[in-house]
Amino acid sequence: MGKSTISGKNRTGIDMSPIDAKEMMALVRVSPPSSAGNEQAIAERRSQYFAEAGVIGSVPPPGTLKGIASTAMEKLTGKNPEAFIDKLGCRLAFERAGVRLYDALIAKCSAAPANSIVPLDRLQDFRNEELEHFKLVENAMRSIGADPTAQTPSADVDGMASIGLVQVLTDPRTSVAHCLEAILIAELADNDAWQLLIALTEKMGMSDMARDFQNALREEDEHLAYIRQWFRQMVMEDAAVAS
Repeated sequence: MGKSTISGKNRTGIDMSPIDAKEMMALVRVSPPSSAGNEQAIAERRSQYFAEAGVIGSVPPPGTLKGIASTAMEKLTGKNPEAFIDKLGCRLAFERAGVRLYDALIAKCSAAPANSIVPLDRLQDFRNEELEHFKLVENAMRSIGADPTAQTPSADVDGMASIGLVQVLTDPRTSVAHCLEAILIAELADNDAWQLLIALTEKMGMSDMARDFQNALREEDEHLAYIRQWFRQMVMEDAAVAS
């Protein structure tokens, strides 16, 4: 497999022009700041925004009689079902995004010349398992009367956080190794999120649902192990050192 990291005409570093660098540093020393103060002003303005802002979203009320009854029962026992539904919605959105990330990775690996490390059939299996996890969470939400089509607050936040990963995988210039690193970030977050959701599900007294989620976590563990292995191998080969 060819190297994915090469020397080229990268002009972003200051060392590319030592003479201009000296002049630039000299100008910094003799030019006063354009305004007085420091980062405290922006910190105060952000604090003001925080105080004035509302919440990023909400969990919709149950749309079915089953959901209303389930929610009322949990509230009577001192639990907050909205927090549980929020995390279910978050996992649902992340698994949907996971399918799309793997679709993009499969396309990248299919187009990459001499890619012998990452087997496409294994990636397709992972992609299909992400879809099954999506369906699993969707069914779990429907079983308690929650609306799986609603965008919950945590789902909204995770969507914003994952935008950069999508950009890495869909950028025509990124290598397979770059994309594996992006997938690794997603899988690490996914693994921790499943563990948290399982613990939350058990605390909510839903043992059958927690058991189903454990099966999903075992598959996610496998995804993580393979992605980590492939990424490490590619980096080591690119550096021409033994892994």
